[in-house]
Amino acid sequence: MAARLLAQDLSGIEARLLLLANGCTDGTVAIARAAGLEVADLPEGGKSRTWNRFVHDLARREAEVLVFCDADIEFGAPDTLARLVKGLVARPSLWVLNSQPVKDIVARPEGLSRLDRLIAAAGGGLDDWKTAICGQLYAMPAIRARRFHLPIGLPVEDGFLRAMVLTDGLEGPEDFRRIDGAAGVAHLYASERSIPALIRHQERIVIGSAINAALFAHLRQIPIPARRAEMIRAAGLEGWLGEVLRLRLPSAPHGWVPFHFLWKRLSRLVAAPRNLLRPKRVLVALMGFGFDAIVFIRAQIRMARGTGAGFW
Repeated sequence: MAARLLAQDLSGIEARLLLLANGCTDGTVAIARAAGLEVADLPEGGKSRTWNRFVHDLARREAEVLVFCDADIEFGAPDTLARLVKGLVARPSLWVLNSQPVKDIVARPEGLSRLDRLIAAAGGGLDDWKTAICGQLYAMPAIRARRFHLPIGLPVEDGFLRAMVLTDGLEGPEDFRRIDGAAGVAHLYASERSIPALIRHQERIVIGSAINAALFAHLRQIPIPARRAEMIRAAGLEGWLGEVLRLRLPSAPHGWVPFHFLWKRLSRLVAAPRNLLRPKRVLVALMGFGFDAIVFIRAQIRMARGTGAGFW
């Protein structure tokens, strides 16, 4: 990642590159420093904890734009970061500007197995990257990011942050104009290449989203003027997340995981009747439903055993 970062063309912007090594026990810190990167060696792991440290402690106070980037992605162009920053500056009404995530097996389709082709065909249709927050690579105005604090231990921190952004900390209605995708800006990420790996990955997403739903329900019961103070407390208290989950879950009638995660793929299919006339689309959706059912059941079991948050 150090070489890919240092190879980026940052012409036209004043940038500081900071690598956040959160709980690393390998040679990441030494390698990055040897390559010439500035490194913040953080002893404790956790992406939400690291997000808080970067936004509120480590980023320069005079910074206008903060860019969040995973270490295991490839940039789609030599000036990806600069284009993302310039795109956000050109649209001051935005709170988040996303890079488009592209699976490596989609970008490089040569020599793929039948399973790889099926994974490539089935993915990418459930979420709109322009209205979600892709945690792999996105930018925020610093003044907007500093409005939020994330609870320690969130499994799916970008989904939680998205809800905070759309509602300004659950203080108002959703405003989807606050999030968009940067036209022509993309990054590649490594796709899972086996069924067990796909199941584990989707379990993480489903469990994390179920946890987020429980947290939103908890926060909405707190008077609006007190919600930001509660989020600051959540960002500094190690046991806050577990305490809330014990209070909120399981919840009738669905138990630990809302039924939405079981039916969402079929709902998308039925919502557009023309899809029912496309046999391939129907077949992929039905196979996807079978996959979702397995994930749903496994997620329910893990949550019931108390191993949902952080089991991966």
